[in-house]
Amino acid sequence: MVVIKNFAHANELLAGFIPSSKNIRYTLERMLLLMKYLGNPQDKLKVIHVAGTSGKTSTSYYAAALLVESGFKVGLSVSPHIDSVAERAQINLRPFNEGLYRQELGAFLDLVSQSGLTPSYFEVLVAFSFWLFEKHKVNYAVIEVGLGGLLDGTNVIHRKDKICIITDIGYDHTEILGNTLKEIASQKAGIIYESNHVFMHAQDPEIMSVINEKSLQEKATLVIVSNNSMLNALDAYKKLPDFQQRNFSLAYAAIENIMKTSSDITAALNTYIPARMEAIEWSGKTIVLDGSHNEQKLAALVKAMKHTYKGKPLVIVASFGKNKAASLTDNLKILRKISSHIIITKFDVGQDEIRTAIDSKTIGSIAKEFGFMTEIQAEPSDAFRYALTQNEPIILVTGSFYLLNHIRPIIGLSEPIR
Repeated sequence: MVVIKNFAHANELLAGFIPSSKNIRYTLERMLLLMKYLGNPQDKLKVIHVAGTSGKTSTSYYAAALLVESGFKVGLSVSPHIDSVAERAQINLRPFNEGLYRQELGAFLDLVSQSGLTPSYFEVLVAFSFWLFEKHKVNYAVIEVGLGGLLDGTNVIHRKDKICIITDIGYDHTEILGNTLKEIASQKAGIIYESNHVFMHAQDPEIMSVINEKSLQEKATLVIVSNNSMLNALDAYKKLPDFQQRNFSLAYAAIENIMKTSSDITAALNTYIPARMEAIEWSGKTIVLDGSHNEQKLAALVKAMKHTYKGKPLVIVASFGKNKAASLTDNLKILRKISSHIIITKFDVGQDEIRTAIDSKTIGSIAKEFGFMTEIQAEPSDAFRYALTQNEPIILVTGSFYLLNHIRPIIGLSEPIR
């Protein structure tokens, strides 16, 4: 039996499942075999399946919160994790404590070993979520898609009562999902199966035509979410940034479809969502942490920052993954709208796969073309501490969730879950 000592040991064992960049294959073959070996726990669950380019995690958190506030026992699976791998399989918005997590993960890894299969890191943790949620008898499971939809490891749920939520679709991971909105939307629409209910906001006509076609093909019910006057009247809703209002209203429309009891909407609106325009007062500064890493997300972040901070001076600490090289120029152009000062750093971490940052000098060269005052600090912790010495009262850390992994421990936001 696999005996796991602590979270650090769990991370060490799970790292063994991270595929090398040369060995990444986007296929459901392994995942389907693993789920069959486990007894297909995913098909014993009532599932809300969330796909899209921007807003997946926030929408998933809001959907889970609304269900919890309605009295249901709710599983939530999200990725990537911010502080602890335990975030990827929560029940009632709480990750498992270290003792229970290592016990359950040890038992699960025994099963994976016995299966003779070699799943990826992401597949292991998605399968673990389904297995945990079925074992702990949740009423609903909210499952966030990792990448795309059609060939994503979460796309193994075939129940007719599945609810699909499709958030805003844009250009991201084009090297995998395709270079056009139609191609990307086709991947997202891959989560729609026979008789499912599908909820989304109206989007680009090219996107809508794909979703409509897939819904008709699967005899699924497509609901286009419109403005909600009841939500608009709530103070807690009005306080959310525009992009979070959009995410919450989408979650609310989907969950309202299945709720059998009244929900405390205000409590759900106050759900804590890490690293999504997360603001902390620390060391005399306002620190804003946000994992935005594509044009769509950064544009929403910049709009919200303008609205919230009314043009107050801010310094940006940023780094972008090598998989964002094609959009780097546009990303920096968007960020230039709220600041002329950027501190560039790097990261080198791995979760679902090995991730490394674009060379800092490359980012700096492009940033200078847009008129940024550009400085480079090799280590993320040094970049952040240097930002604290600058005159700007606001520090925005953005560009990658993997950069935030280095910063959050400094300000005490990544204490072990107990």
